[in-house]
Amino acid sequence: MATQYIPLPPEIATPIGSTFPQFLKVNGTNFPVTSLAFDASTDEACAFKFRAVNYGSGNLTLDIDWYADTATSGDVVWSAAIAAITPDSDSQDVETKSLATANTVTDSHLGTTGQRLHRATITISNLDSLAAGDIVWLKLQRTGSSGSDTMTGDALMTMATLSYSDT
Repeated sequence: MATQYIPLPPEIATPIGSTFPQFLKVNGTNFPVTSLAFDASTDEACAFKFRAVNYGSGNLTLDIDWYADTATSGDVVWSAAIAAITPDSDSQDVETKSLATANTVTDSHLGTTGQRLHRATITISNLDSLAAGDIVWLKLQRTGSSGSDTMTGDALMTMATLSYSDT
């Protein structure tokens, strides 16, 4: 049994709709830091597309590495949903395919350092009949309109990593 890992850096994200996170590049002291800036008061989302190579079975795990732009406390609500299509088998129109119901996680800012790196983990259990070799669209969203999202300012996503079992 092995685990498959798919890195999802901010550089490969596709905006969704008219409210999407801004792509940022900050020239740090020793290296550039790229991110997607998800707003605190608006539901902003982006999409990633990948092939489910060697998917076996079970839930997907999405690790979201993020930091606060200015805040030093509060909670951030992240959600993730997928849409899976099996080429040459599914008759669904790719342009009208629906996403499965989103799974969410609430992650707390840990302390007094504003730009401390955090990791939120979402278990994606609504799998949309996912099968090995499917083309999958993953929607990642900060749900700023949620009453549980209490962190002010942007949440900056620096990397997401999707993982799943190949058995």
